[in-house]
Amino acid sequence: MNDPDKTDYTYTVTLPYLNMAINELNEHLEEANVPITDQTFFQAVITPGHNAVVNPPLDLVEIQEVAERRLGSEYIIVGSLRPIDSSDSFIVLPRKEFTDIFPATDSLLFWCFQDNKIQFNIAGPTVPIQLRIKYIRRVMALVTNPEELIKIINAKSYLSYKTASLCSFFIGEDKERAGVLESQAVEALERMIGISNKGKQQIMTRHRPFRASWKTRGY
Repeated sequence: MNDPDKTDYTYTVTLPYLNMAINELNEHLEEANVPITDQTFFQAVITPGHNAVVNPPLDLVEIQEVAERRLGSEYIIVGSLRPIDSSDSFIVLPRKEFTDIFPATDSLLFWCFQDNKIQFNIAGPTVPIQLRIKYIRRVMALVTNPEELIKIINAKSYLSYKTASLCSFFIGEDKERAGVLESQAVEALERMIGISNKGKQQIMTRHRPFRASWKTRGY
């Protein structure tokens, strides 16, 4: 920026543009669903008489999957009374656009996301239900202090170029330099997402056999 003494581009002046770059980077990472944005939440429990998760995780951006199991079914008592983890007992719930009411059962039947709540069958369940929520999360918070550490691997290049581009455009009013810096930011973003997504190529995915939909719970 040709301002090593930070005469014009002070921390106070540049911080808002860094946060603009952070917001944009968050959206790029969420759209690409890079591994760092994946999160799983197990703490929600729906008891009889209730039909929604009213306080979803604060970092939630987009829900990928909601699955259920009876609360307590994660332990099976056998022989010596040794608890055995049965984490595969979750059943994935289908998603609906709007909530509806059906007779209460031992299942939540479906889920939908309305009014910032994860909602289920209006009648609720007849037994306590534990949820497993898989979602895309926001990974970076805005910076309020110049001494804060941004703990995101490979984010430095993009944020440096993007912040410099924004500052050149809006503060220095140098469109030519801003354009060069923006192209550097785009290249840095492509490298960051490419490196991150390479790991996903090693994940084996088991696809459901054709005509196996009868195995899933309906409503």
